[in-house]
Amino acid sequence: MRMVFRWYGEDNDSVTLDQIKQIPGVEGIVWALHDISAGTEWPMEKIVEVKKLGDKYGLNIEVVESVNIHEDIKLGLATRDHYIENYKRTIEKLAKVGVKVICYNFMPVFDWIRTDLHKELEDGSTALFYEKAKVDSMDPIELVGKLSKNPEFTMPGWEPERLAHLSKLFEAYKNVTEEDLWNNLQYFLEQIIPIAEINDIKMAIHPDDPPWPVFGLPRIMTNKENIKRLLNLVDSPFNCVTLCSGSLGANPDNNVAEMVREFADRIPFAHIRNVKIYENGDFIETSHRTCDGSVDICDIVKAYHENGFTGYARPDHGRHIWDEECRPGYGLYDRALGIMYLWGLWDAYEKAKQGVTASKQKVTTS
Repeated sequence: MRMVFRWYGEDNDSVTLDQIKQIPGVEGIVWALHDISAGTEWPMEKIVEVKKLGDKYGLNIEVVESVNIHEDIKLGLATRDHYIENYKRTIEKLAKVGVKVICYNFMPVFDWIRTDLHKELEDGSTALFYEKAKVDSMDPIELVGKLSKNPEFTMPGWEPERLAHLSKLFEAYKNVTEEDLWNNLQYFLEQIIPIAEINDIKMAIHPDDPPWPVFGLPRIMTNKENIKRLLNLVDSPFNCVTLCSGSLGANPDNNVAEMVREFADRIPFAHIRNVKIYENGDFIETSHRTCDGSVDICDIVKAYHENGFTGYARPDHGRHIWDEECRPGYGLYDRALGIMYLWGLWDAYEKAKQGVTASKQKVTTS
């Protein structure tokens, strides 16, 4: 397991590279050019700037999250080929600086949905919260207005320039079905995966967050069956999944550890976080510790260990603790604590494995 840490760039993140470097076992950053709009070819000079920063602090830049996909591609419009060509050229440029994984998603309009960015937990910390009844009844424009009141840090997937055209986007998706979305995803992958193969970059789709339809928009990356279908759309080791325990784990019917065991060879990148699910369908993000939420993080890490996982992993969203002022879900403290919990589990499984091996050797020689 190769530990990495999501970072939003200089002057766009409360966490510094110097701080990230001090977290035990972290060897790289998960990055993107967040000021580049979806569909635009990434400039090589900006990519090189990130490479130089990573080199300065001894951190690799091998995972990009995300090269966002233009809505015209998801909608299957005639203009999609132009944006796909830009995507191909961006892949080629990223390969030149050593990128190995591109995490992306195929969610219409919103990358993720929450109703409260700072819901208080019993211990006084705050976290991202999803209130099902509110989403079911709220106008999405109202929700955007509420969550956009965050002047210091833009939220990934909630970029103001995109959300300014929200009404038009919803109109465009009015007659788009899940099957349409699957067809448009296949069209995209059939053109992109050959370029990814040539450039030795794995394309790893992120599950929908939450893993069910919202605001009448279709969602297709929601469970084990859909992941299996995705991997078969283009049968290539470069067509992969970013397995996110928090996104998939928000649905109690999803067994994430089981998915790890089934798709291990197609998971180059893992997001590991916990959520607590309530009976009414609400959920809140918690510490990574298994007993604090509803997701069996212990078994998920065990599944990765059993399969000899050598891909990249990052602690996903953290709580806001110790009065830290940060981008919601992306502070330093709780994510660093999460890393140490994940390493603790990994080390324990490694120690147990060594003990079993030593016992077998002792039996053989006696």
